[in-house]
Amino acid sequence: MEEKKCALVVIIGRPSAGKSTFLNDACQENVSIVSPIPQTTRNAIRGIVNTSLGQLVFVDTPGYHKSEKKLNLILQQTAKDQLDGADAVLYLLDATREGGEEELLISELVRPYAAKTIVAANKCDLPEADILACKNFVAKALPEIPSERFYSISAKTDAGVEDLLRALYAIAPAQPNLYPEGFYTDQEVEFRIAEVIRGEAINRLEQEIPHAIYVEIADAEFKNDGKKLWVRAFLCVERESQKGIVIGKGASMIKTIRMESLKKLSEIFEYKIDLDLQVKVDKNWRQKDDRLSRLLK
Repeated sequence: MEEKKCALVVIIGRPSAGKSTFLNDACQENVSIVSPIPQTTRNAIRGIVNTSLGQLVFVDTPGYHKSEKKLNLILQQTAKDQLDGADAVLYLLDATREGGEEELLISELVRPYAAKTIVAANKCDLPEADILACKNFVAKALPEIPSERFYSISAKTDAGVEDLLRALYAIAPAQPNLYPEGFYTDQEVEFRIAEVIRGEAINRLEQEIPHAIYVEIADAEFKNDGKKLWVRAFLCVERESQKGIVIGKGASMIKTIRMESLKKLSEIFEYKIDLDLQVKVDKNWRQKDDRLSRLLK
């Protein structure tokens, strides 16, 4: 009997290329926040796919782009750090955008791992998608990657994803699973709750505010013999003026974020979540090394 495959697969690409959408589609679960706002993913998020062929453990990385801001430099390093330990790399391109300086930076980052890299042009379902331009860019920027390792997909509609997964299994080593077959992520409960809250917040807020938010889980305690988890969480912003916007008129915004978060959490956890959600100011947190190191570890 053929030995099953297992691979740690790092997903890398520009902001908004669809990495998180792909991860959720591949896992058939909401593992990573999906938002039209660039730089939504701040941590290396793991999602696990189990099939008859074996196990693929995907690592969703922050979108890689050129920036000298402290937070973005840390996000860049987070993406880089994941590559060394990977069994395979999935380089995801946005087929609706032209390859530019950022795409060239990513191709340079990927080049040392070309022998174990699969390339996918995402968003092929959109009318503005230019798959040929993506293919030509890869042929020129990464000639080490053969054309048969280039795929066209839509993570949103699931088109081409099965073929892409088979290609990743084909280059995956034969080795034992990294996780039990029932797992689809290894996120800790508090981190998962914080990400759900942050996702509901950033998809309802505008301009700079989504980037100025993080979620702090202050307390979490099981009650009723483990049937209910009581959580106190804070949506943290950088300025007092942002606090009022997040709370909303008559506390309408924070109430909506809380209720929608609870709906999502009820789909994830078997036990009931009781959420006490408040807003507080952590002035200029994106410039604080200790805060960044804790949030982006």
